[in-house]
Amino acid sequence: MKKQKDITDKTRQAFIDTFCQLYSQKPLDKISVQEITRKAGYNRSTFYQYFFDINDLLSTVEQELLDDIVKKRSQAGKSGRSFVEDLVELYEEKELYLEALLGDYGNNHFLKQIISLPNIDIPELNFPDDHKLKPYLIEYRLSGSLALFRLWLRRGKDLSAEEFISLVAELYQDGMEAFYVTRYNKQNGEGKS
Repeated sequence: MKKQKDITDKTRQAFIDTFCQLYSQKPLDKISVQEITRKAGYNRSTFYQYFFDINDLLSTVEQELLDDIVKKRSQAGKSGRSFVEDLVELYEEKELYLEALLGDYGNNHFLKQIISLPNIDIPELNFPDDHKLKPYLIEYRLSGSLALFRLWLRRGKDLSAEEFISLVAELYQDGMEAFYVTRYNKQNGEGKS
């Protein structure tokens, strides 16, 4: 029985991985079930044992990643990790998922789902839950973090994970102007302007 479950899990994951590879390369409307099954090495009837259609497969991928984000963020309060640190760590585990959903062909719907996750813990925003500004601060923090993360992926992770996390932390802690004055001017030997 365990062997059958392992085969089932492996088959399901093959469809997910193939879909994510394709979705990171082209828009959803250019991906067909036939292409997924051919590249995954299974037939169409096997695909339909796991998913209703491509949109169901996309929803499955999104939900799995959202669940992983919630799980990581629920642990963040204990560890003090930032949202970006969790994204970078999650990237190591779910590279295909993140490159597909946050890549060039990913859609804004998924980004909005992340931002609107209930109980997403952001310890660095120490405001009471009923504070009227808290939703704005959460939107700002998450939108900015996601935009920078997407840019980092598009640029082929041209900064190390540590450099990227440090950059985002500095920008949020000190702001753009302070970042420019302290870091950029130091690197170029210029004084404050």
